[in-house]
Amino acid sequence: MSAPHLPVLLGEVVEALAIKAGDLIIDGTFGAGGYTRAFLAAGARVTAFDRDPTAARFSSDLPADHFTLICACFSDMADVAGEGVADGVALDLGVSSMQLDEADRGFSFMRDGPLDMRMGDQGETAADLVNTAEPEDLARILWVYGEEKKSRRIAGAIARRRLQQPFTRTAELADFIEGVLGGRRGAKAHPATRSFQALRIAVNDELGELEAGLVAAERVLKPGGRLAVVTFHSLEDRIVKAFLAERAGRMPGGSRHLPQQDDPRAPSFSLAFNGARTSEQVELDANPRARSAKLRAAVRTEAPVWKVAA
Repeated sequence: MSAPHLPVLLGEVVEALAIKAGDLIIDGTFGAGGYTRAFLAAGARVTAFDRDPTAARFSSDLPADHFTLICACFSDMADVAGEGVADGVALDLGVSSMQLDEADRGFSFMRDGPLDMRMGDQGETAADLVNTAEPEDLARILWVYGEEKKSRRIAGAIARRRLQQPFTRTAELADFIEGVLGGRRGAKAHPATRSFQALRIAVNDELGELEAGLVAAERVLKPGGRLAVVTFHSLEDRIVKAFLAERAGRMPGGSRHLPQQDDPRAPSFSLAFNGARTSEQVELDANPRARSAKLRAAVRTEAPVWKVAA
């Protein structure tokens, strides 16, 4: 089965990884296999990860002697593959297009389905969260993960409504949030967009997984190995930017009134390029999902892996 969706920033990711024939590349977010196919075409061997067990259906035509798919979170990559073994790691974050397109996964308010939103098949669903979380906890999730300014109003209304009837469907919740916020009022985006993003991030612990995954990438890459990360919203990008800045020894200095606090650890990464790269206009015209995409990349140095708190 061929991949139905073209990955965002594909050419830029392949370039950032500087793939050579025989390289071992870890595709931490297999999805429909678009990145993996490009890596294989460049001559690489690929070990791919995806916590979604249904992703395996997109791998049936891939060469078994050069490709392995592991049903696990990408934060497990170093534990599974080993330390210092990979020539490259690619992470394409956020929900995949195939998950958005399948109503029964419950990710999209554009297609009515069960209020699920799990990228895997374990853990609590979005319905569990919406129907059981304390109003203040739900408001915090909407505010922090969705940057929803009306988070308290939405959370309070949800808490009152679920006493009479729990939420079970995506369209039901989307329509309810739209009503709470007074309709669309000419806005291009659906009023429930931020809330759905927040719930999805919370259900899948996406930001915690990202932080753990970056540390795992540091462990799994060999010296000279390359890391390429594509983000789709500011919360993800800030985490990646801060991680790479710290590991590259580029964290801003402290107050000039305090003693200098130099980090004694040697930089474990060097930046492949300054800042983030974004899509060219041709890709933006062809793929609306590319509008918010940012690519950051770095090269693993000879320095030891940084020790981090559990």
